[in-house]
Amino acid sequence: MVAYGDVRKWNSGPLDTAVGDLNKRCDELLGLSDELAASGSPQGWTGQSADAARQKREDLNNRMEKLVAGVAAVRRGMGEAADAVEALSHAVKETDDIAQHHHFIIRDDGTVVDNAPETVHDPKHIDEYFRERQRVQTELVDRVEQALRRANDIDADLTAILSKAERGQIDDQGATSLQAALDAGAKQGGLSTLEPPKGGSPWDNAGWWDSLSDAERAQLIKDHPDWIGNLDGVPGEARDEANRNRLDDERAKLEARKRELEADLDDNWFGGTFTNADAELDQVNAKLDSLNKIESTLNKPGERQLLLLNMSNERAEAAIANGNIDTADHVAVFTPGLTSTVNGSMDGYDNSMQQLQLRTQEELERYGKEGTVATVTWIGYQAPQLSVGGVLFDENTVASDHSAQEGAKKLAPFLNGIDASRDKDPNLTALGHSYGSTTTGIALQQNTGVDNAVFYGSPGLGTSDVDKINVPTGNAYYIEARNDPVGDLGYFGIDPSHMDGMGHVSARETTLPDGRHLSESTGHSAYMDDRSTSQYNMSVVVGGMPERAVHDSGRGAGDVLSWPIPGTY
Repeated sequence: MVAYGDVRKWNSGPLDTAVGDLNKRCDELLGLSDELAASGSPQGWTGQSADAARQKREDLNNRMEKLVAGVAAVRRGMGEAADAVEALSHAVKETDDIAQHHHFIIRDDGTVVDNAPETVHDPKHIDEYFRERQRVQTELVDRVEQALRRANDIDADLTAILSKAERGQIDDQGATSLQAALDAGAKQGGLSTLEPPKGGSPWDNAGWWDSLSDAERAQLIKDHPDWIGNLDGVPGEARDEANRNRLDDERAKLEARKRELEADLDDNWFGGTFTNADAELDQVNAKLDSLNKIESTLNKPGERQLLLLNMSNERAEAAIANGNIDTADHVAVFTPGLTSTVNGSMDGYDNSMQQLQLRTQEELERYGKEGTVATVTWIGYQAPQLSVGGVLFDENTVASDHSAQEGAKKLAPFLNGIDASRDKDPNLTALGHSYGSTTTGIALQQNTGVDNAVFYGSPGLGTSDVDKINVPTGNAYYIEARNDPVGDLGYFGIDPSHMDGMGHVSARETTLPDGRHLSESTGHSAYMDDRSTSQYNMSVVVGGMPERAVHDSGRGAGDVLSWPIPGTY
């Protein structure tokens, strides 16, 4: 087994040198091809000696073909190993840089040790300090694990190729020329494809992806897009490309299933009365409609990334970003609630997120702040529906937190994955509306690395204690509009309006100090209306300027608006 200290010393240079030497040898051997073909049988030479000479030449030719095949296999193996070692070296350096930046030490045996200097910490922030250190240590442990996994895979693959070549086990596959033998040998010299870690964390996935060469990544996106598209910790650009590659295949599978179900129903005198075929057909049609909505959303003006595509559950699941989550300085992830579906909701929510992205960018520019913004609509869970069966009998009923709990299990790694895939973490904000705020609240009780949270129209956050929402102290905000009955339910924990330590930002009609007029949001579904006070408040939080938010002075949907003190911006 390879040790982490060994991998730190790996250098692709000698492998590159060996590949150069092998290239020369291959050229020399191929240059002998014509001479070899002409030797042993001069024109007009006949008899036993001529036959023996021809046999000798044939034997030599066979040995040469086998030799060329072996050289070709070793050349390819060393070439791919050189690329793999170079990629792995970059991954190890990145891991070591993260450790050094956060005052951790990675020993040669791979052990990660906290080496933070002794300092006096503010008691109000001590929990988040240790939470962040635990998160970084977990990331380092996972990255080291994947570096070693990759290193041992490279070592095993190259050893196997060299051993086979040494034992003469590289087959020329019946080649009748040296060039054919060269091609046959090269096919046997490739390194194996290292699959993503099974059940890996976002940091496992990031460590695995970072250890791959550019050529390997491109090949995986082409050949195995299903491995990449939904893998938290992989960069958004790669996930987007992989998921777009999957769209046609997903459509083809659904259309084939639709034809099967329609044929079964047409051939059944009772139709779907005694089967689930009619219900499944409705689901298939809804998923096909979801694919249509996804493609039409991706084709809107502006940059978009398809970060999630899942057709395996009852309803389609997807996540679409406005902007680039790999490069944006500020990233917001929005989780909607009751009745949300990809086919019924993605288009409208994407419009709202595009508007939020635009307004956040405007606020940054207005106040001379640099930075770019990306917003994500995440419909990555089976949100409750309002059908009679859905309310009374579905395990994902809105009367239970089951769907929120299951959704949180997927939302938390998605959020962590955004940070894990990047060299520098963005200012990351989680937005949750209605039942989606419950899902978000439960997800944020894990260690997600989220910097800010804005909940609105919430029936409860899955807790009555704001300290269990794992964002920095003071960075959790709640918006409750007038005439929003859901916001007063307190069904999944107390009404967030009454949570000690929760920041209350307004949804009331407002005129900002610079004269801009913002509209009021009323009821349950208007929080993201363009140029509303609630949207403005989201924009300044997403943009890292919470001091500019408009606050309600009371605990509820407050009656008095308060402003930042001029000159304290």
